[in-house]
Amino acid sequence: MDYDVIIIGAGPGGIYAAYELTKEDRGMRVAVFEAGNELHERKCPIDGDRIKTCIGCERCSIMSGFGGAGAFSDGKYNITNDFGGTLYEYIGKEEAIRLMEYVDSINMSHGGEGTKLYTTANSTFKKICLQNKLQLLDASVRHLGTDINYVVLENLYDELKDRVEFRFRTPVKSLSLTDGGYRVVTDGGEYTCSKCVISVGRSGSKWMETVCEELGIETESNRVDIGVRVELPAVLFSHITDELYESKIVYRTEKFEDKVRTFCMNPKGSVVNENTNGIVTVNGHSYEDPEKQTDMTNFALLVSKHFSVPFKDSNGYGESIARLSNMLGGGVIVQRFGDLIRGRRTNYKRLSSSFVTPTLKAEPGDLSLVLPKRILDGIIEMIYALDRIAPGTANDDTLLYGVEVKFYNLEVKLDEHLETRHRGLYMIGDGSGVTHSLSHASASGVFVARDILKAM
Repeated sequence: MDYDVIIIGAGPGGIYAAYELTKEDRGMRVAVFEAGNELHERKCPIDGDRIKTCIGCERCSIMSGFGGAGAFSDGKYNITNDFGGTLYEYIGKEEAIRLMEYVDSINMSHGGEGTKLYTTANSTFKKICLQNKLQLLDASVRHLGTDINYVVLENLYDELKDRVEFRFRTPVKSLSLTDGGYRVVTDGGEYTCSKCVISVGRSGSKWMETVCEELGIETESNRVDIGVRVELPAVLFSHITDELYESKIVYRTEKFEDKVRTFCMNPKGSVVNENTNGIVTVNGHSYEDPEKQTDMTNFALLVSKHFSVPFKDSNGYGESIARLSNMLGGGVIVQRFGDLIRGRRTNYKRLSSSFVTPTLKAEPGDLSLVLPKRILDGIIEMIYALDRIAPGTANDDTLLYGVEVKFYNLEVKLDEHLETRHRGLYMIGDGSGVTHSLSHASASGVFVARDILKAM
């Protein structure tokens, strides 16, 4: 074999798997194949001046490359089993928490020292949520910030580059079984390995489906999360974010009894574009450095949809909604909450007279022409519910960006080793459908690496 282990994808799962496999010199031949660029070459061309919107780069520097889609996130590592994935269902709750804490220790020793660990334990805010028909999920949250997260990744790469063979700009075309291992085919050649770890993230969902189909690996339809990103003055949520930073709050709507939840809260952050398989959606970032912070806080409000019979393509449903937004707005649409509830489109005049200045240049429009009524009704209900614990959330000038879609891969059938029906073929991270967060994806990489070391 050319390698002992080939890892497909240099996101969190792939990085921490490579780290664990090579931290002790056992002579392991490890290669990482990544469709995107090295970390220092990951630069989005959108500058807000000359280039204002996504231009559809061949390789999206926000979504792919060393560090994966999480490289330019705000670097939140949630240490919890309450959300972020179902890793604990495979390896046990205690082991999952231990691995997430281990990942946290690696981050702290590679540039993250000094960053704050927030926790919801003993928070009085939990009672306030319950009194207002909201539920605050338990978690400890390490916030690195987009800037410190980048430093941690730089340090990890500097340590790994002499121990691991990285092949950037090398998307894997196909994967097949060989006698005692696996063959990886790229435009630059074919390579073999004894063990293969697939960690392609959400952006590799379509490729993952093809691999599972060709290798006869069972999958189940997963959910898709659809919603908007809310932006408002940071002071309105400061009493929450100063104590908890990241608060996962869930609300059950009165009208349909759907669950709407907050996601990816970015205190004093910025709203950004995201390109997934040619579809432009919205996300948020925030920085640890006070000089890079804004006066705004943003977070997502998401509704989960899971289809089974007769329609099973949850991601396809989300894609169709995102494409409609792109068609109407040329990309991301922004709307004032006051305009939405009055049934009118936000235009440039109304936006310019608003007390809230958007941090992302997006096209003013009407989200009611994009989002299905049931989802939109739930989001509106949630905003009014949040207004009870953070007065001002339902102000007319609160901005809603759409659409935000979180695509999840088909949930791959795996055993307690995160191994497929083919011995030595592992699937980890968000690409497996098992994890949905930086901490869970990283922990899954460590777990599989340890399993491989035991087996070899």
